[in-house]
Amino acid sequence: MVGELASNYSTLVLMFGFAVVAMAPALLVSRMISPRKKSNPVKFLPMECGQVPSGEGRTHFMMQYYAYILMFVVFDVMAIFLYAWGSTLLLLPKSATLPIIGFLAIMFAAMAFALHQSGRRDIW
Repeated sequence: MVGELASNYSTLVLMFGFAVVAMAPALLVSRMISPRKKSNPVKFLPMECGQVPSGEGRTHFMMQYYAYILMFVVFDVMAIFLYAWGSTLLLLPKSATLPIIGFLAIMFAAMAFALHQSGRRDIW
């Protein structure tokens, strides 16, 4: 029982060990070559494209691409699931078509909402 449980988690432990072994040298090297003294205090100020920031940090954000971002997310998720469904289409039973039609209906409803939002000018 214990050996069987250990063999189930051996891959996970091996991956975690590899992550630690790969991460430790990178952290050590970056620590060794990082500057230790603060020679010029201007270097450590917050900069905005090389210029000292002026004005308030919080401003009105233009939402003109909000609908396109929503549509990208919808199509991105849709493509992932449609690719997985389409690659096994010949092996699936015919009853597997109904859930994908429901999924497409939900995704197209989200896209319709995004298109509706793109027509609203009060979110801009």
